[in-house]
Formats: sequence, C-alpha cells, structure tokens
Amino acid sequence: MSLLTVTNLGKSFGGVKAVDGISFDLHAGELLALIGPNGAGKSTTFNMVNGQLTADVGSIKFDGKELVGLKPREIWRLGVGRTFQIAETFSSLTVVENVQMALLSADRKLFSMWRPASAHKREEALALLDQVGMAAQADRPCSVLAYGDVKRVELAIAMANKPKLLLMDEPTAGMAPKERNELMALTKKLVTERNMAVLFTEHSMDVVFAYADRMIVLARGRLIAGGAPKDIRDHPKVQEVYFGTGKTFEKEKTSREIA
Repeated sequence: MSLLTVTNLGKSFGGVKAVDGISFDLHAGELLALIGPNGAGKSTTFNMVNGQLTADVGSIKFDGKELVGLKPREIWRLGVGRTFQIAETFSSLTVVENVQMALLSADRKLFSMWRPASAHKREEALALLDQVGMAAQADRPCSVLAYGDVKRVELAIAMANKPKLLLMDEPTAGMAPKERNELMALTKKLVTERNMAVLFTEHSMDVVFAYADRMIVLARGRLIAGGAPKDIRDHPKVQEVYFGTGKTFEKEKTSREIA
C-alpha cells in the first residue's frame, strides 16, 4: 500500500494551469525525485502536498487520510516533515536549542513554569544531532555554522516529529558537490533506518540519478514520464523537454563539468 497517493491533482492561477491532472504514489522506504524545467509545476505540486496551497481538483492521501484542505501545521502533526530550499533555523539559538524548539512543537508545548525550555528533551535533541553528524557542535550558535552544517541541523529539526514522509525542497541548493553527496547519503541512510519516504525536488541531476529510487518528470504542469532513473535517463520526451536536442543527461553533465 502506498504511503502517499496523489490522484488527478490540479491547480490554476487565473487562466494558467500550473498543475494539470497529475497522479503518482510514494511508498515507505523510497526516495522519489520530482523534476522538470522551470515553470513545470514542481513547486506548486510540492506546496499542495505540504498544504501551503490548496488544490482546485484532485486528491492527496497520506497514510489513508485526505490532505487537501488541511493546513501545513495539521499536515506536519500527521507525520510529514519538510526542509526548505533556503535553510530555516533560528540563528540566535544554539544548534541543540533549534532542535529542542522543534521537539517542543511536536509535543505541543510552549513552556513550563517548572522547567526551563532549554532543558526540554535535550538528550533526545542531542540524539537527533548525532544522527546527522552535528552532536559535536550542539552548543554553537547556528549563526556561525557553515551552510552545509546548517542544512544538517535543518534535517535534524525536520526529524523531530518522527515523520513518515519527508518533503525536501531543493535540499542541496547552494552546496558544494562534496556537501551535496554527503547530505543525500545521510538522507538515504535515514530513509533506510526509519523506513520513511522522501519526496524531493532537485535541479542537480547528478544528485537525482545517484540517490533517487524513482523519478517523476513534469513539463507545463503535466506528468510526462515516471520510473527508475535508468528508464528516465534516455526517455525521448524527457530529453526533448530538458534539452531539445536529444542529448543525454550524461552528455549534459559532462558539458557542465567542462564549463
């Protein structure tokens, strides 16, 4: 049974159909990449799953529950985590305090008269940081971290509500190649250990082909292809939409490396 099932999903802005009747599913323990050229409808789709936008038509079922019409906070409490293209942390707080804030929210607690917030689930926060390789920097302020480390902290924060599904919007944006691979390898490890599902958007094709179990490709709001990376790589329609000349992704990657 699918953990996430999207059926005939559609969203228009004025007379423009940003997403036009797309359907796909996602299983536990799977990384699914949502790719497409600029204006394909990726962000609109992503934001409908997360509840930031409400679908005009269609269904989004997570673990059997309909998500359309729910607010992002309600969806988060069902077990859907999210990271953002631009990492979002409280720079004035320490690394561990950022994770503790997420744990407070997951527990639906704001404060306690008898116990300072800084003491709330510190050990659990440290355990999450250990999983992402950031326990040694727990008491440093987020403002002094390298960007790649901030992304790791954001991942720990996203894991605070024990998500069954993690939505990652351009997770490696702004990162160097080594950092990109380290973050995605870590994500893959967490997916296996927690039997969690990941839906991610990504412009870096080397990341997509290295780590995605399956891919779905959008163009002008419609789903044009879906399948394993090896099936998508040389798909004629995908090649046409991305490059217009029939060049393969490998050739494009080589061109980028030469540039």
